[in-house]
Amino acid sequence: MTEPKLIDPRKLYHTEEFPKQDQDTPALQKEMQPVPDCGEESYEGSNQLENRRVLITGGDSGIGRAAAIAFAREGADIGLHFFPGEEDAKQVASYIEKAGRKVVLLPYDLRDETAPKEIVEKVVSELGGLDTLVLNAGQQISCPAIEEIPLEQVKDTFMVNILAMFAIVKEAVPHIPAGGAIINTTSVQAFNPSEHLLDYASTKAAIANFTIGLAKQLAPKGIRVNGVAPGPIWTPLQLDEGQPEDSIPEFGQQSLLERAGQPVELAPVYVFLASNKASYVTAQIYGVTGGEAINL
Repeated sequence: MTEPKLIDPRKLYHTEEFPKQDQDTPALQKEMQPVPDCGEESYEGSNQLENRRVLITGGDSGIGRAAAIAFAREGADIGLHFFPGEEDAKQVASYIEKAGRKVVLLPYDLRDETAPKEIVEKVVSELGGLDTLVLNAGQQISCPAIEEIPLEQVKDTFMVNILAMFAIVKEAVPHIPAGGAIINTTSVQAFNPSEHLLDYASTKAAIANFTIGLAKQLAPKGIRVNGVAPGPIWTPLQLDEGQPEDSIPEFGQQSLLERAGQPVELAPVYVFLASNKASYVTAQIYGVTGGEAINL
């Protein structure tokens, strides 16, 4: 009898301490030690998203990069948003093109109020339409005490993480047909906030609430809306002031699976939620946390 191929999840990817490290803004994936696995070599598609037209924000690295690579290999054309100066975006574009799909590069700062409208208009124009959103862009800056948080940082975090999400959805919904999907990236921080991430965690809680409310509003249009709540995932966000520097070596090792997650481990969840296989799934938050519970 042929034995099943089982893999111990505790022994996948990087299981040891990470080297102590940080980066200046913008943090680049290629300079991380070790480099995150976004499925560049491992993700295999099966035409689940054939000819879909997808906008992905924050698609240059980490979770957005993994989603972009997976979606392209599943047959989708991609509008790839990234913060201007993020060099990793060009490499992601090459993976999309190697998959035989079209990519539109969208270097926009989401703190600019004009960015959402321009992004959506460019995607619709160059891809010939828009049916799927993956809203993933985020700012995360660690600060140990509320007295030390600059209010300008709080404003920027809310602008990038949730206000721009509102604005993009507002611009995009008139273009999304029945059967389309919106997938928002929230976080385990929405449900169990860390004391050093007050502004970031607050936006992620807002995203979770926004996701469920929006799903109720768009269900009559046949548009599904869901969220993904990652736990500790090894991305450049963590090195660009996203975590206290001394905590990087043990990042993720307190999870039940005793390691940080890799972006590629979230890609199948985003693909599923975008695909027709999730036809009866809306107003849900999917946790990919290494075991930490999420409770709405």
